[in-house]
Amino acid sequence: MENKYVPQPMDTSDVRLPEELMPLIEQMAKNVHEVWAQSRMDQGWTYGEERNDALKHHPCLIPYEELPEVEKAYDRDTAVGTLKLISKLGFKITKE
Repeated sequence: MENKYVPQPMDTSDVRLPEELMPLIEQMAKNVHEVWAQSRMDQGWTYGEERNDALKHHPCLIPYEELPEVEKAYDRDTAVGTLKLISKLGFKITKE
């Protein structure tokens, strides 16, 4: 069976996020990691220095603050993409 799926994410390249959202982006990135880690742990994964799918070991099952910068950047990109989509769809983010 051939997979003909072609991802088509909404184009948000024209969206510029305000500087005041930068602290929110970091908080969201941390939460993205926490949700991912909890899901992995719920599936029986544990920390391991090297990823091993058979043994369910993963080196990123550590606190967000201890992640390598490349991993933090991945989580930040997820947060930024989500915020850009929210903005593109016409929603406004405000802090009370």
